[in-house]
Amino acid sequence: MASNRMTIMGTRHVISAGHYLAAHAGFMILEAGGNAIDAGVAAGIAIDVLQVDRVNFGGVAPQMIYTAKNRKVHCIDGVGTWPGAITPDHFIKNHGGRIPPGVERCVVPAAPDAWITALDNFGTMSFGNVAASAIRFARDGFPMYPSLSKFISANRTRYETWPSTAKVFLPKGRVPQAGEVFVQSELGRTLQFLADEEKSVARRKGRKAGLKAARDAFYRGDIAAQIDRFMRKEGGFIRYEDLAHFRVNFEPTVKTTFAGIELHACGPWSQGPVLPMALNMLKGYDLKGMGHNSPEYIHVVTEALKLAFSDRHNHFGDPKFVDVPIKGLMSGRYAAHRRGLIDMNKAAAEMPPAGDPGTLTEMANRWMPAPETDDGPGPGDTSYLCVVDKDRNAFSCTPSDGTDQTPLIPGVGIVCSGRGTQSWADPTHPSSVAPGKRPRLTPSPSLTFRNGKLHMPFGTPSGDVQPQAMLQVFLNINLFGMAPQDAIEAPRFANYSFPGSFQPHAYFPARLQLESRISPAIGDALARRGHKVFWWDDMTARAGSVCAIVNDHRRGVLHGGADPRRPAYVLGW
Repeated sequence: MASNRMTIMGTRHVISAGHYLAAHAGFMILEAGGNAIDAGVAAGIAIDVLQVDRVNFGGVAPQMIYTAKNRKVHCIDGVGTWPGAITPDHFIKNHGGRIPPGVERCVVPAAPDAWITALDNFGTMSFGNVAASAIRFARDGFPMYPSLSKFISANRTRYETWPSTAKVFLPKGRVPQAGEVFVQSELGRTLQFLADEEKSVARRKGRKAGLKAARDAFYRGDIAAQIDRFMRKEGGFIRYEDLAHFRVNFEPTVKTTFAGIELHACGPWSQGPVLPMALNMLKGYDLKGMGHNSPEYIHVVTEALKLAFSDRHNHFGDPKFVDVPIKGLMSGRYAAHRRGLIDMNKAAAEMPPAGDPGTLTEMANRWMPAPETDDGPGPGDTSYLCVVDKDRNAFSCTPSDGTDQTPLIPGVGIVCSGRGTQSWADPTHPSSVAPGKRPRLTPSPSLTFRNGKLHMPFGTPSGDVQPQAMLQVFLNINLFGMAPQDAIEAPRFANYSFPGSFQPHAYFPARLQLESRISPAIGDALARRGHKVFWWDDMTARAGSVCAIVNDHRRGVLHGGADPRRPAYVLGW
């Protein structure tokens, strides 16, 4: 299967990122002697500036990190919590069960702490060093690119809702056109302020003290005070105390083994376990024998994903608040039970029931929204980046939270994470709203290993499509033997037969989307099995934008791929 780009190879280091300038920013850090974590943070903060339709410095940044020296995997959740002033029934009482756009859906910004925590624990450079490119992109501007201009144009009404947002994203009262230089001066000043505070302390007390000063400048200084004042004025719930007491968490990963590859995913505070749960079910099939993207293959992968999404809907939530039976959900015994529910000749017409991993019985689905019409689901936000360095440390991260759902904070240049949109207003739901609780996050990076050695960091944006696109690329590489770029560009499919993660949790029973490079005959065969087949273009951003780096540790070569469905690029040396 020919790709439009070649797989990029390097022997020292490779970076693949959701925007070409972010890939360059991280590559410069690698060339300057930084490790994968330094480079990943540099690229991530750059994405916070460059892909502001999808990502924001005040948003989320879940990370998976591998440190080669001690052969350990580390997971930083990078997601904020609901503020202390929220009540579990607030959206039931005041908004009829909806979590509307605006400051009421804001949770504590987690990305700044996540970036600095990664640097503090695993990096070698200062915040100022790694943020230098992002500061320049914000302060001096970068060339507006077509997809960002189109997004602002398509969502102009939202950007006009808040004067502070319109001032930045609609300069001179119009949408910036591709090729124009786009400036975010307030964001640039915020990033520079953190770097300046770090520098003044680091020269006297050292690197770690400097990083703490940068963090405190955001969470305990003038920026926190400005966020507090804005939230009070606009009717939001975040207060100075929420920021001052916030810390990201180090979380255990969820893992499985498939075809000799050990895969690590984020825990059930996110949708991360959907991917390994689906793989566990698919172990019982001869997927390669079915043929890549054959009707049988697409059908069984889709049905396994439906079962995993059903368990996501009924079980997943912040483990600090919810008893998630993750050990049982990940067991081979449970996977075999769930596999037995797949009918190879007939698609499930609705979302299948969730399962009880203790009793191996089905549970009635709860909290089910009414099925939607066939207008189609919207695209998911988010970006992604991964890095592998000369020592084979790895960084895998899915930063997120765009700027069209919550207002830009004047003087700060960020939006507070609108990730509250992924919670449920019903207080009985596992991912309900509660003070101090994390929304169930869609962004969920992964890492894989072969024979105990780093094999592949990979991930993608696109909301509920993330585990679906990641599963297909994983199988393309590890089962069908494709090179990373070929595996990424191969045509994709995705189903929406479950309540979506984002408000209003839209549900499209049996809906299956196919990129149109998949033949009509295959679509017809799937329709005969009961799938409601809809067609995307040949390549669509809605199918995700996977980045991946495969480590050929026998030859000492890194192979990187980046998805042309969005402005992702890969660089290597």
